[in-house]
Amino acid sequence: MARKYFGTDGIRGATNIAPMTAAVAMKVGMAAGAHFVRGDHKHRVVIGKDTRLSGYMLENAMVAGFTSVGMDVVLLGPMPTPAVAMLTQSMRADLGVMISASHNPYADNGIKLFGPDGYKLSDADEEAIEALIDGEVPLAPSADIGRARRVDDAKGRYIHFAKSTFPEHLRLDGLRIVVDCANGAAYQVAPSALWELGAEVIAIGTSPNGKNINDGVGSTAPQTLCETVVASGAALGIALDGDADRLIVVDELGHVVDGDQLMATIASGYARAGRLKNGGIVATVMSNLGLERHLAAQGIGMVRTKVGDRHVLEAMRAQGYNVGGEQSGHIILSDYATTGDGLVAALQILAELVQGGAPASELLHRFEPLPQLLKNVRFKGGKPLEAEAVKAVIAGAEAELAGRGRLVIRPSGTEPVIRVMAEGDDPGQVERVVDRICEAVRVAAE
Repeated sequence: MARKYFGTDGIRGATNIAPMTAAVAMKVGMAAGAHFVRGDHKHRVVIGKDTRLSGYMLENAMVAGFTSVGMDVVLLGPMPTPAVAMLTQSMRADLGVMISASHNPYADNGIKLFGPDGYKLSDADEEAIEALIDGEVPLAPSADIGRARRVDDAKGRYIHFAKSTFPEHLRLDGLRIVVDCANGAAYQVAPSALWELGAEVIAIGTSPNGKNINDGVGSTAPQTLCETVVASGAALGIALDGDADRLIVVDELGHVVDGDQLMATIASGYARAGRLKNGGIVATVMSNLGLERHLAAQGIGMVRTKVGDRHVLEAMRAQGYNVGGEQSGHIILSDYATTGDGLVAALQILAELVQGGAPASELLHRFEPLPQLLKNVRFKGGKPLEAEAVKAVIAGAEAELAGRGRLVIRPSGTEPVIRVMAEGDDPGQVERVVDRICEAVRVAAE
């Protein structure tokens, strides 16, 4: 069924424009609360947020919604998305909420929901909540209205959890690390966790003012981190995004290391230690073919899914993998977390660095990525990918790249755009193939 509110990762949009208004947020709280009120125990919801100015407005609106249907609310304040998922489970809550638009600019915001198991909601749960948002939700009797309270030690609980994923016999003593928190949700917890493990921490992106989240800092804007790592002589730089569920690393030479290289590093370490479940990892169709070849050379398999960490996690759970992620830096390590966790992933990388005895520039650049080209073709309507002429061009391109490259063509889920991506050993061939397909799509869309 068509969705009115929920997208690929919760509800998201520009604040004070529907659906990201206080009125809708209150209705989401009422609907989600009513959907998860099951049994006769006192129900509880955990709410975290990032550092956006609009977080105050949406948080208060959701508190009103949840308490009106009889749910008690536990407020965490600014906390990473994975911390909310973890605390939802550990506090035996019935529901978890993260108010964040991740790596988007401050003017956007979003609502992510987690079930009592700490996992993002199923399609069925989201559809049931959608049906209630615009309907009549029964309110709790006066005596059963919920209460709200803030938890002062939420940051400490998450720091303790994150540190527990780092091998007990290792320390970060003598390691100078730059951490970029994107002026976002991890601006306190990430530097503290690294310092407590012994690192010399240089923190940037830790002065949120409500409007500077992801602004020139964080995983989507690593230039400042690159410059700081080189200027300070640090061994490594770590960049998180606004809600700290994604990670990008910078080596000591100032070179960016993407999610594909990070997954290769973690998978190799896990395989060496006998910890890699099901003999492989899960990645998306956008991960570089170089990653797949590198892993295959070590006897490590790789399963591909559609774009989105939600699809990665679904495949991991269904097929029994414990490492998965995206080129963009969403790394899911299911031995520890139910969603992507930038800090936990960073600690696994740091463990490899401490044990490896080599600089990050050698340790983390595991393979040479194949030339990859992505172009977007905007269209006004219709389904150009179903045109026979387009299908014929695509089939010819696939035959041309067979054994030497890969082709991924998909419509955008958010705008009228066809995304055409190819990669292969010959960059000239890749460019020719992409251009031919883009031209065919344009002609079919006219």
